[in-house]
Amino acid sequence: MTENTQSGETHSFQAEVAELLHMMVHSVYSERDIFLRELISNASDACDKLRYESISKPDLSAADPNLSIRIRGDKTASTLTVADNGIGMDRQELIDNLGTIARSGTRAFMTKLAEAKDGAGLIGQFGVGFYSAFMVADRIVVTSRKAGSDEIWSWQSTGGAGFELVRAEDDASARVTRGTEVVLHLKEEAKQYVEAYEIERLVHTYSDHILFPIMTTEDGGELRQINTASAIWQRSKSELKPEDYAQAYRSIAGAFDDPAMTLHYRAEGRQSYAVLLFAPSSPPFDLYDPGRKGRVKLYVRRVFISDSADLLPPYLRFIRGVVDSEDLPLNISREMLQNNAQVAQIRKAVTGRVVSEIAALAEKEPEKFAHVWAAFGSVIKEGIYEDHERRAQLLGLARFRTTRDATVESGTRTLKDYVADMRPNQAAIYYLTGDHFDRIKSSPKLEAARARGVEVLLLADHVDAFWTSMPHTFDGKALKSLSQGDVEFGDVALLDDTKEEADKASPADDALTVAAIKNVLGDRVANVQTSHRLTESACCLVAESKGPDRELERLLARQDRGTGTKPILEINTRHALVKSISEAKLGGRDGDVNDLSELLLDQARILDGDVPDDPAAFVVRINRLAVRGLTGG
Repeated sequence: MTENTQSGETHSFQAEVAELLHMMVHSVYSERDIFLRELISNASDACDKLRYESISKPDLSAADPNLSIRIRGDKTASTLTVADNGIGMDRQELIDNLGTIARSGTRAFMTKLAEAKDGAGLIGQFGVGFYSAFMVADRIVVTSRKAGSDEIWSWQSTGGAGFELVRAEDDASARVTRGTEVVLHLKEEAKQYVEAYEIERLVHTYSDHILFPIMTTEDGGELRQINTASAIWQRSKSELKPEDYAQAYRSIAGAFDDPAMTLHYRAEGRQSYAVLLFAPSSPPFDLYDPGRKGRVKLYVRRVFISDSADLLPPYLRFIRGVVDSEDLPLNISREMLQNNAQVAQIRKAVTGRVVSEIAALAEKEPEKFAHVWAAFGSVIKEGIYEDHERRAQLLGLARFRTTRDATVESGTRTLKDYVADMRPNQAAIYYLTGDHFDRIKSSPKLEAARARGVEVLLLADHVDAFWTSMPHTFDGKALKSLSQGDVEFGDVALLDDTKEEADKASPADDALTVAAIKNVLGDRVANVQTSHRLTESACCLVAESKGPDRELERLLARQDRGTGTKPILEINTRHALVKSISEAKLGGRDGDVNDLSELLLDQARILDGDVPDDPAAFVVRINRLAVRGLTGG
């Protein structure tokens, strides 16, 4: 909503912005310092954009070619000013950039931020850092002149329901010849931020490696640079310390944690480029963003080109950092990046190096790798499905919870571990997928494997249903699902031979029982068959050997992309419930046959985490059978 007044235009904030500002104005977050980092980062982006635009339009920066960021505290007025001579914003851009949040997942972010004890990390992760300034300011005035324009506009807000937009006063023409000036009118409890030493402390902590000079005004009015403004990725590893990398990571990634892995190298040969990449210690907020875009920045000879060049595949989208090429043309467009052969070569080489570095971390520093895998393993496994070239490497890198370590929250195993401990005569690597770890580990489909001491991979990530849909082998052993097709354990011996004899004691009339159940269930199942998976439970649902596994079919069905494949009902003909169906059929008790057959299908659905097709009928049936059993009727 826009209202025109004599003094200018009054606009309402987007609902999400208004809610976010309410949180900021009433903030209890301890990390208020981040506001300056976010404003500096925005100023740096504006300078980057101007430098990029000036490649094709040199007149934009000809009058003032030395890009910089200026910070000034005014003790008398209790204001802090952050100004840049970058690309600037016109009227509409001020409305769009400072009045709305055009991000997917905004509502989820707001909920998470409201629940957080300390939301500073979330603020940085989500990229709404400008609004963090309202943690320290009760009024903000933004004055901006777009490069190449004569118009100057002023945006101001107190963090309430809206903002005012006016043409800037005449005196702004001298102050803002190009770019943006942000003036914070500081709250009483935030007035320490006008002090020069406090400004310098924050710049050294969060923004030292910003590529543009950050200047502050000395008491005598002299401008002094307070950051190194060096491209750390171009420096030698020998002259850098861990704390330098940590600081660069926080500045480049806008993060608060420490990097779990740092990769810094220079490639020479057919192409020359510098690489500085980091794996975070904790997942960024947008890790599961449907867009699945990476956040690695592309520079060409230290000129920022793009942060959406897709320099790494989607399954490595958690990696943050910089690739700086010496060979790409400066005027390469963002559209050309997708089809440029040189960029494709860089992408392939850097991806291979990152995967190899993660593998080296797993071998040399397993504890540190365990944290990386816990945070990003479900994303890395997407590569098993998507990256044919590195599929075997990623499969060997993967960590799995199994029936051997099912009671240990952090216990994971590699496929190499699994193969080394396989039972005599075991021919395959067995796995079971599902939507919840606890449900998988208690699944009846594990019974026959458990009876033989066969280890099973327990796969509870959604991506597991997809990558396992493709045929895989490891060390010559095929991966085989316990919920798809026929499962035969061949000559793998039972751990308890007496159990096998007991199982053989009195099998039901299999053919009669199968036919009776199939007659009741009709086309709701693809088939009814006796099971080699079950030793204790009465039944389970499995998929046919061809087509999607059970978990994949359920996931696709939720997205209206299911194949409509019906499951197979497997029955344990040694179980008392199944035997009773045979007895009821022989005794002419068709009502019992119907109830018990329906009960088998319903309980099989429940064991898979689904609900019966008709919950009300299920309850009636359970009650009827319970009463009949209690009364002997």
